[in-house]
Amino acid sequence: MKINLFWFRRDLRLEDNTALYNALRSGLPVLPLFIFDTNITAELPHDDARIGLIYDTLTSINKELSFMGSSVLVKKGDPASVWNELTTALEINSVFLNKDYEPYAIQRDNSIEKILKSKGISMFRFKDQVIAEEREILKDDGTPYTIFTPYSKKWRQQVEKNFRPLPDLRTEEKGNFFRCSYLFPSLEEIGFKKSKVKARDYDLSVISSYDRFRDLPAEDKTSYLSPHFRFGTVSPRKITMLAAKENQVFLGELIWREFFMQILFNFPKVVTENFKPRYDNIQWRNNEAEFERWCKGDTGYPLVDAGMRQLNDTGYMHNRVRMVTAGFLVKHLLIDWRWGEAYFAGKLLDYELSSNNGNWQWAAGTGCDAAPYFRIFNPASQMQKFDSKSEYVRRWIPDLDLPGYSEAIVDHTFARNRAITTYKEALK
Repeated sequence: MKINLFWFRRDLRLEDNTALYNALRSGLPVLPLFIFDTNITAELPHDDARIGLIYDTLTSINKELSFMGSSVLVKKGDPASVWNELTTALEINSVFLNKDYEPYAIQRDNSIEKILKSKGISMFRFKDQVIAEEREILKDDGTPYTIFTPYSKKWRQQVEKNFRPLPDLRTEEKGNFFRCSYLFPSLEEIGFKKSKVKARDYDLSVISSYDRFRDLPAEDKTSYLSPHFRFGTVSPRKITMLAAKENQVFLGELIWREFFMQILFNFPKVVTENFKPRYDNIQWRNNEAEFERWCKGDTGYPLVDAGMRQLNDTGYMHNRVRMVTAGFLVKHLLIDWRWGEAYFAGKLLDYELSSNNGNWQWAAGTGCDAAPYFRIFNPASQMQKFDSKSEYVRRWIPDLDLPGYSEAIVDHTFARNRAITTYKEALK
């Protein structure tokens, strides 16, 4: 029989899911599909926590679908090969999916659309993971914004009151899942094993007080929503509506996410290059031994070390501490931001190319709307300001007061002067 396929990617939920909603209203039975893309997974460790989050979420979705007499079809491989196989094995009428805006994903989806088109199968793409996508918020001359504040202002003017979650599906539409019972693979069959690191449940109760506590890592009053945004286990529309109602500062953080996503789409060179070419001549020191100490949380600067140890142990790092650790690597140690970006990419549960890249280039001063090169955080004064009782630091460095704790890897004043001199030379 003819069926439609819905392709899960960064939208791992059944509710308020735009492409799935439209697929279920299309009139044909809908088979949900997920592909563990080996072009991505081949580069990951076998205990990658993000794969664990995806797998656990798919397991829950599959259980919910079983009550409707359906299931998720889980595949592993190169997407082009998987789709060639599926179009031979199934009578597919159309494929529904939500857009992804990263360079690899765009190339992949375009190639899959060509395969489908050659076989007479339509592909329908929908906006879902953002409120405003890549070219919806533009300057008056039609060019993309590269400065956050005017982008945010126009976002609020154009978007804030004009989006809503999708209406509920009718009972008969909810019943349009394809009747099937595919064998759900084990994590080991996919080529992975359970990680000791696990994503935390998100907490929406902290949104209303986010502006008061967001810079205090010891309070631990962050929402932990970011991995769930990354993999779409929550509805961006519902969370954004809640933020708009309860806390404008939190809403601003969600707008930053969309700002960086449109930067990546409109300026894909940022993946490997400085957004501002004038910084291309920075003479990075790139000392491998010092980089290793930074990675381990062994720099002798407690706030930096606590942040890195939190990242290594949990896959998270408090946002204020992320700014301090990133700034320390690029300014104090003069290590290329791309090194730090790659390390965070391998560790962060909420890793998202656009935000990770945007924030690292912000810290380095090389990105759009970045911090000026002479803005150099003093990790000691940052600790005094935001963790004055050392509660956060001691949580992650129990040996802080013991003789074995490291001496500072570099003197702050010396490092600051060296960084300013190096940047000035590069900008001549």
